[in-house]
Amino acid sequence: MKKILLLPLLVTLFFTLPLNAKTIEVDVHGMTCALCVDTLNLKFNKMEGVSKVEISMKFKKVRLEIESQIPTIEMIKQTILDAGFTPTKVTVLSDEKFKEQR
Repeated sequence: MKKILLLPLLVTLFFTLPLNAKTIEVDVHGMTCALCVDTLNLKFNKMEGVSKVEISMKFKKVRLEIESQIPTIEMIKQTILDAGFTPTKVTVLSDEKFKEQR
């Protein structure tokens, strides 16, 4: 009986988690080398709620896919500041827009 009740709950969670995912893109001032990219990569991969990290030194951008309300945009900006860089522009992209840009 418990398995029958648990199955719809798991199915519901499976389908609602991706709907809550969003992509945040941050323009970062001060990234000049591969060590800069590695530093930010390490910080964001340790951050709770971040499921994917893409960093472009060429375009000076950090792109994060987050699965929940945490981390907040303020937490993301503070992480960039703590790493020694300056976040200049933050853009929240929907998953559909992100997939179109690829």
